[in-house]
Amino acid sequence: MKIHENKVILTCISLGIMATMNQRLDAETITIIADEFGYKVDFIKLEEDNEVEIQNKQDLIIRPPVVIVMGHVDHGKTSLIDYIRKSNLTAKEAGKITQHIGAYNINIKNKNLTLLDTPGHEAFSSMRSRGVRITDIAIIVIDSTSKIMPQTKEAINHSKLAGVSMIFAINKIDLANSKPEKIREELANTNILVEEWGGKYQSQNISTKTGEGIEELLDKIMLEAEILNLKANPKKLGKGIVIEATLDKGRGYITNILIQEGSIKCGDYIVAGSNYGKIKSILDENGKNIKKTHLSQSVIILGLNGAPAAGDVFKIYKDEKEGKKIAIKRYQIKREQTIRSQRHLTLEEIGRRITIGDFKEIKIIIKGDVDGSIEALSDALQKLSSDNISVNIINKSVGQIIESDVLLATVSKSIIIGFNVKPSLNVKKIADKEKIKIYTFNIIYDAINKIKQIIKNKLTPENKEKVIGNAEIREIFISNKINNIYGCIVHEGKIIRNHKIKIIRNKKIIHTSKIKSLKRFKEDVKEINKGYECGVSIKNYNEAKKGDILECYELVK
Repeated sequence: MKIHENKVILTCISLGIMATMNQRLDAETITIIADEFGYKVDFIKLEEDNEVEIQNKQDLIIRPPVVIVMGHVDHGKTSLIDYIRKSNLTAKEAGKITQHIGAYNINIKNKNLTLLDTPGHEAFSSMRSRGVRITDIAIIVIDSTSKIMPQTKEAINHSKLAGVSMIFAINKIDLANSKPEKIREELANTNILVEEWGGKYQSQNISTKTGEGIEELLDKIMLEAEILNLKANPKKLGKGIVIEATLDKGRGYITNILIQEGSIKCGDYIVAGSNYGKIKSILDENGKNIKKTHLSQSVIILGLNGAPAAGDVFKIYKDEKEGKKIAIKRYQIKREQTIRSQRHLTLEEIGRRITIGDFKEIKIIIKGDVDGSIEALSDALQKLSSDNISVNIINKSVGQIIESDVLLATVSKSIIIGFNVKPSLNVKKIADKEKIKIYTFNIIYDAINKIKQIIKNKLTPENKEKVIGNAEIREIFISNKINNIYGCIVHEGKIIRNHKIKIIRNKKIIHTSKIKSLKRFKEDVKEINKGYECGVSIKNYNEAKKGDILECYELVK
């Protein structure tokens, strides 16, 4: 605005904002201050919305469908892809569950389709929701021996919101306790009618073990694709979505992408999210080099300068300078957004923590093999935050646990979590020297359970009242010099000297005190058990009446 910063600061103060020259302001405040000086504000977006391309209908061709396989954990999603691909993916997955989004190019009866496999575990909901956005057809796999589970419902909701066609694959029909019609009935109860029940959704009984019904399911997928009439332009510069990204020790950053428009080749300049680079090589899912790509194909590329986030848009640029400029601009915006999203302590927050009295924070650095898993783990861990303990993710990135991670953990007093990655021997030595905890996992719920345990250990024990016994006042012996003596009979448990008691009248607590003395006949005793009579004097209290109940209790941590 070419206005001296002092004037801007004075304007902030007049608006009730005590700002310094280097302080970041939120969007609303920036708009108000700019308006004070007669300026209007435009905010830069991460993605460019100004790209309007006129499609020539003659260039559009039928493209293969992108099919996502979704459903609850252990309902047979990966087994279905296994059978279709005649491979064994489940054996490779840690804990026999899918941890990543997998993409596979399939050729059936001279027709191509791309299959996406997504994890069914609840922590991967963010990955599943991203997966649906890039697909045309969703196969919802349901176990016919079970019922419609939470992740199945979530998969259906994601598909509906994204406007994706759904086909229901009712699995495990080879088992004796299989009830596919019960599953269709449950679907009908959730307002989803399959074709057999007069609805619009296709369904198919299958067995991933015997292969029964899978041929028919594939025919239904192709029929659905024909109805959708999917078209794209292969002549354009390549554009699509990042499925996963990982760091390989020997080859650098490896990115799994799905081509939605155009095609890509070696030597093309690519921008994915805030990362850029020249494509060094293109590989298929089996690691073989390929020269030519086609629409809806999933390929692996090498050459980016970093690991883009799963779900980022990639685009091929003719001009290297233009692509690099866009990537750097995106990086700056992303960095600014990250800084703004970090939680800074306000006076209100400090006040809230003082009120709570015992606020604690667990700081975590996450390193993983692929971005999607890191994001899912980060989301799951942050959900563990409570009023007393905050889970704060200091840093999350793709790659091995290195020295800089340990140094960051030392400065920030954090713990390090490695997901499918491990530290080197040298890094372990530095961590031991700096007394930094490094936990490595290959199954997500093991990581979640570990942080839950750490949170549990950090919580201050709560004091809870444990009732030991109660007695009824039958007689009162009034004394002028000392406390009254109350003749009681113990109804439940026992009464113990020097323990806390509540005086209860008409089921209401009227006073809380302590047992001063306890006698059995004329003898001082430590405790009196159920069924026995005793004499009780209450510390600094003489107002009890006949029929009052004395409830003896202790505070347990």
